[in-house]
Amino acid sequence: MTEHDTQRARAGALHLHGLLAHWSEVAGEAWVTALLGWEEQERARRSLERRLRTAHIGRFRPLCDFDWSWPKRCDRAAVDALMTLAFLNEAANVVLVGPNGVGKSTIAQNIAHQALIEGHTVLFTSAGQLLGDLAALDSDSALRRRLRHYARPQLLVVDEVGYLSYSNRHADLMFELISRRYQNKSTLVTTNRPFAEWREVFPNAACVVSLVDRLLHNAEIVAIEGDSYRLKEARERTEQRARQRRAARS
Repeated sequence: MTEHDTQRARAGALHLHGLLAHWSEVAGEAWVTALLGWEEQERARRSLERRLRTAHIGRFRPLCDFDWSWPKRCDRAAVDALMTLAFLNEAANVVLVGPNGVGKSTIAQNIAHQALIEGHTVLFTSAGQLLGDLAALDSDSALRRRLRHYARPQLLVVDEVGYLSYSNRHADLMFELISRRYQNKSTLVTTNRPFAEWREVFPNAACVVSLVDRLLHNAEIVAIEGDSYRLKEARERTEQRARQRRAARS
């Protein structure tokens, strides 16, 4: 394929029909190469902005600012491997397990953001928001549409599983969603509960064992241990303000 053929294919992919209609007149002009580059860059930028808005990742601390020395246990090599997004190619799941405030959500947000940058579709939601949204739907048709919405992204991040307890209906809805994505799309879950305690998250639900089984099959599990980093930052802010007040008085 010649350079002109490559450029024409690029123009076709961009749907620049006016340019294609006059291709014999403009082929080989230097400005055509620049125009195609501008269009591709602008569309890539707008696509990323659109996917960022619909992903609902929110504000987050980049991993370059993450204090890796704070957690008592955190496999940084495993997190770095997740940032390569190889698990998406295998439709594998990821589970980040640890107590409150150790950085699970921050790591999940960074992985989600990296997936967006590399062109994947992403949706970030909390477990409470996800299950509340699904459970509020009355009609079967509306529920099916909403399940398709959550099943569609290449990466679905469900944050904060275990902070609340849910009914049997919520458990059934979570099981249905995980089953739809099972071995087709990747799901990343953050939880403060070990899996042995998920019966307390979904008490009396018969599907809990099957839910955990599908979630963990072919999954990367990263356990994080330590004290709350948010509590550490709050203490540091309090101490800083106290020093400032003492300095002002003196």
